[in-house]
Amino acid sequence: MKIVIINGPNLNLLGTREPGIYGNQTFEQYYEGLKSSFPQVEFDYFQSNIEGELIDRIQKVGFSYDGILLNAAAYTHTSVGIGDALKAIDTPVIEIHISNTFSREDFRHKSYITPLAKGIIVGFGLDSYRLGVESFLKS
Repeated sequence: MKIVIINGPNLNLLGTREPGIYGNQTFEQYYEGLKSSFPQVEFDYFQSNIEGELIDRIQKVGFSYDGILLNAAAYTHTSVGIGDALKAIDTPVIEIHISNTFSREDFRHKSYITPLAKGIIVGFGLDSYRLGVESFLKS
């Protein structure tokens, strides 16, 4: 099984960015543990702060992977372009959020990804990614 994790803006700062919300662990540290926990999965990881690069990656992997775990971060709530990219691909997508976006600012309650996703995992910290992997493995 091939799963790609695509992370959006500011997630490169995990471990230092608002640790009260996002925790103290970097994504790279978490990712190494995730790969060790699922040796049967071939993982790929991509992070960008640039919307167009996220769209390019979605298009690149959207026909050849078994699943996409997408944490578009702030672009979740603003990017029609990312939503359109998801409409154009075949690979199923699970929308991931580290924090509970519904307990935060009102603008975070709207998602251009949710209507196009297989499911959404919200508010379980970095463990949200593990839950997404398990969901693909049980499909």
